[in-house]
Amino acid sequence: MIPSKLLEGLNDQLTQLLGEGPKRTQQEIRNSINLIVQSAFTRLELVTRDEFDTQQEVLMRTRALVDGLEQRVAALEASANPATEA
Repeated sequence: MIPSKLLEGLNDQLTQLLGEGPKRTQQEIRNSINLIVQSAFTRLELVTRDEFDTQQEVLMRTRALVDGLEQRVAALEASANPATEA
């Protein structure tokens, strides 16, 4: 789901902002923020980089196939109607 490095980075930044407050309070705030961030990312329906790259490869293959089919259709249309080319 959410990379742990991202959450750890956010936690570190929050700890710096909060300063030297009580540890229990900091931990409670961290937990609350983690839940909020996790919920926000879930609602955004984000995908992992691997999923994105996989879908991009599928799209590229599909695009190449469509381009090839368009060329074949154009060639078939041209051979079926040679008089219209002149």
